[in-house]
Amino acid sequence: MTTVDAVLEQARAGLKRLDPYETQAAIAAGALLIDTRTDRQRAGQGDLPGALVIDRTVLEWRLDPGSPHRVPEATGPDLHIVVVCRQGYSSSLAAASLQAIGLHRATDMVGGVEAWLAAGLPTSTEPADVRE
Repeated sequence: MTTVDAVLEQARAGLKRLDPYETQAAIAAGALLIDTRTDRQRAGQGDLPGALVIDRTVLEWRLDPGSPHRVPEATGPDLHIVVVCRQGYSSSLAAASLQAIGLHRATDMVGGVEAWLAAGLPTSTEPADVRE
């Protein structure tokens, strides 16, 4: 048996993780920002501008370009995807899982939304774009 810390380390070894400012620049350049936080976390921290909210339990099906359950934005394997969560742990595992299904440009944001907020970056005033 292995530990979750070992799995996390292995997941992160394959990612070029972004800080909040790099994430903001990636979004401006066309990256797809995916927020996997719970409703409760988003209510407490706010929503991120331009993010698609996708529940972690269906993430791979929504972003796999070959899935009949994909979101329209899941256009192909070259899509740059940045996954965010509350603190940047589960997003690393999620991004590694997306890479495992062929989305080779998937990554996550170091420190999660907590780092985004600490950097003074804005939250959205628009309703969240929640995808089922």
